[in-house]
Amino acid sequence: MENIITSKDNPVIKLYQKLSASKKERIQYGLFVLEGERIVEDALREESGITQLIFTEKAFEKYGRQMIQADLRDTRTIVISNELGNRIASTDSTQGVFAVCRIPEKRSLVFKDDGKYIVLFGLQDPGNVGMIIRTADALGIDGIILSGSCDLYSPKVIRSTMGSVFRTHIFIENDTDRLFSMLNENHVFTSASVIDKNAEKITECGFSGRQAVFIGNEGNGLPKSISERCDRRVTIPMSSNINSLNAAMAAGILMWELKK
Repeated sequence: MENIITSKDNPVIKLYQKLSASKKERIQYGLFVLEGERIVEDALREESGITQLIFTEKAFEKYGRQMIQADLRDTRTIVISNELGNRIASTDSTQGVFAVCRIPEKRSLVFKDDGKYIVLFGLQDPGNVGMIIRTADALGIDGIILSGSCDLYSPKVIRSTMGSVFRTHIFIENDTDRLFSMLNENHVFTSASVIDKNAEKITECGFSGRQAVFIGNEGNGLPKSISERCDRRVTIPMSSNINSLNAAMAAGILMWELKK
């Protein structure tokens, strides 16, 4: 192993910090960052294009020798000081394992005959988006479409997915007309999730065939212009005086019913 890096001006460290802080830099370089032993392990297992593997001294002793047994022919591994690890970490108690990873090339979403999909429209909370992706992975959702939502490759979204970002089919389409054209051309029946007692109750809906459920912004829900373009409007029936749910919680319920 090469010498331990202590300088914040090291090119790899400067690149890592740029990618961690800026969507513009992530787009420019086509790279994003990972932090944490588990998610880096997941990325290595899924052969997800890690270009730089970074350990603190302490972390290399604990995790490094096992992790570098993976096929790292296209990956550079470096060790940095514990102090420098704390400096670049985005968590309060870092495990000292970091990576730089390639953003996958944009691919077309393949629609299965009985596929079940969700569209995250205008979601801005990275924690919610990450948790929804993780839940979709757990429930076997066939694809996730992000439209006008926060950056999939921001550190907080990636961290919140707990590795599910490498196992789920995620497609980004920010153009609304292209989004609906894609769904219509592939004969996907669309449901807009809304808070409206006059909408169809999610517990009484049928979800046979290709189905996509639209989930809207945390505060404002789906714009009327979007819900009106969907084939139907659905709602989660709620009792008492509760009239809304956290977006990730609502998405979990909707996906459960979608796959039931």
